[in-house]
Amino acid sequence: MKALRLIPIVGLTILAGCANDPIVDKRGVSEAKYQKDLAECRSYAAQANTAGEVVEGAAIGAAVGAAVGAVVGNSDSAKRGAGAGAVTGGAQGGLRAEERKDRVLQRCLKGRGYRVLG
Repeated sequence: MKALRLIPIVGLTILAGCANDPIVDKRGVSEAKYQKDLAECRSYAAQANTAGEVVEGAAIGAAVGAAVGAVVGNSDSAKRGAGAGAVTGGAQGGLRAEERKDRVLQRCLKGRGYRVLG
């Protein structure tokens, strides 16, 4: 049950990665053109399979956690290990997916000629 209480924290951590736009040197750049390009690049980045990465990470984490819990203790330890592993693995999968989205967004903007600083 403790693992289930961590899910909102995991969700907030994942959403925190969505809030930041890349830092772009806009010297000599039309703001209207930049906003149009940014919106188009965001749509490409949104195609990253965030939910799939979270589910995959959670499944792997649950399996590893259950195995460690079974080796260290009993079936109760295995259940707790699976729950903790699922939360941790899901969070890691979500963070990987958000990093991938950030890379896609930055590459798209660079491909359109923007100087992306970070």
